[in-house]
Amino acid sequence: DDCSEFRSQFEAGGRLSCTRENAPVRDASGKQHTNKCLMCADKLKKEAQRGGGTVQRNKLPASERPNQVRCS
Repeated sequence: DDCSEFRSQFEAGGRLSCTRENAPVRDASGKQHTNKCLMCADKLKKEAQRGGGTVQRNKLPASERPNQVRCS
């Protein structure tokens, strides 16, 4: 995994803090990124959106949640 060094830094909210250094790299699809960290941020975010990451994936948007009434 070419992004293993960044996985532990990837936050649950789908963010990875990267520097803005200019060291261009290309991912497997050929897309160019400013540096390896930004490439991995994009990759890890996509994995999380597909359900392979740490982002909460079973939480429905508020508009789709059933109305719940609390009983005492």
